[in-house]
Amino acid sequence: MKHSTDWSSQWIFYLTAGFLFGAAVLRSLLLFRDSPVLSQVLSLLMTWLVLFASETAISRKWPGYFAIYLALQTGVVVLLLSRPGFTDFFAVLFAILSMQVMQRLQPRQGALVIGLFAPLTAVPLVKTYGASQAIAFAMIHTALNAFLAVYALATRRAQAARVQNQSLVQELQGINRQLQAYSKQLERLAVTRERHRLARELHDSVTQTIFSMTLTTQSAMLLLDRDPGRVGAQLDRLTQLAQSALSEMHVLISELRPEKIAEGGLIAALRRHLADRPLPENLLVSLEVEGDPLARLTPAAEQGLFRIAQEALNNIVKHARASQACIRLHLAEPVWIEIQDQGQGFDLRQARNSGRVGLVSMRERAVEIGWDLQITTSPGAGTCVRVEKKPPEGRQP
Repeated sequence: MKHSTDWSSQWIFYLTAGFLFGAAVLRSLLLFRDSPVLSQVLSLLMTWLVLFASETAISRKWPGYFAIYLALQTGVVVLLLSRPGFTDFFAVLFAILSMQVMQRLQPRQGALVIGLFAPLTAVPLVKTYGASQAIAFAMIHTALNAFLAVYALATRRAQAARVQNQSLVQELQGINRQLQAYSKQLERLAVTRERHRLARELHDSVTQTIFSMTLTTQSAMLLLDRDPGRVGAQLDRLTQLAQSALSEMHVLISELRPEKIAEGGLIAALRRHLADRPLPENLLVSLEVEGDPLARLTPAAEQGLFRIAQEALNNIVKHARASQACIRLHLAEPVWIEIQDQGQGFDLRQARNSGRVGLVSMRERAVEIGWDLQITTSPGAGTCVRVEKKPPEGRQP
């Protein structure tokens, strides 16, 4: 598209220049056909044509050549206008120079040069036409020069705008490629982080439970010969540990399976999770919703809040030793969710320093959706995890 448009503008320029120069040559042949001045005129016209045809090639190798070219061409036109007879038509060559001036120079410089063409047109014609008619001819040709110069300037600016737009498009494409690469990198980091979290969970829960099962089995085998009556208690303990390991595996597998938040929204997802998640017999978890139950958040926000609530509930089951817990979802401004328990609590600073996976995971998920996460806890005082939507920029909560 760029090459096609540029060639179109160049084609119009050369076609206009060709018609104007051809008109000057034809008028010269008709006016000076029986005059010895014809050879001089044709020589000057050929000089003008050679300079015009070679200007682009020379200017590419020598950027300062255009000023010399302009002076030479102006001199040739002034000489043509100074020939005896009615030579006002040679001023059309200034129109070609006016287009070139606006293509190469700054607009103010070009306007000054085009303004200079006016007296250079009028002065040689005074001897033939008189001052009044010479000025009139100069005004007519100056109007033509200005018209073609404005067209050349508009074409130049359009080409510059196209180049700038193409540069912006290329820059945006580069930024888009960087964003895609960054997005893929974030996805890989998220997968790696999730793998590390699951590995830590397996080590902290299932692996420890299986290790306890191994010790219990070894104890039962020793008691089988020494005290068979105590084997039953060990087998009951082994059954409990196996059920606990199975429950932990069920939880980890459910976390690997993406929750369909879109079906009913965040409230329905939380209710399904509380119904499906195996909870200790002595733990009661309730869900309270304030505001419009039909209000919906963005899919990313609902997914992030669900995972945070899921992680907070896992921590309650594993560490809190609580009998009651509550998930509160506030769907009016300001929107927030709290997961609170009445358990044993913990030392938050110590937990952060130890790099507990659950706390890190919740905070990272809150950052991903652009919400604020706050954890309030202390030993013996329970724990409250609160995630609140940030207020819009420039607006205080």
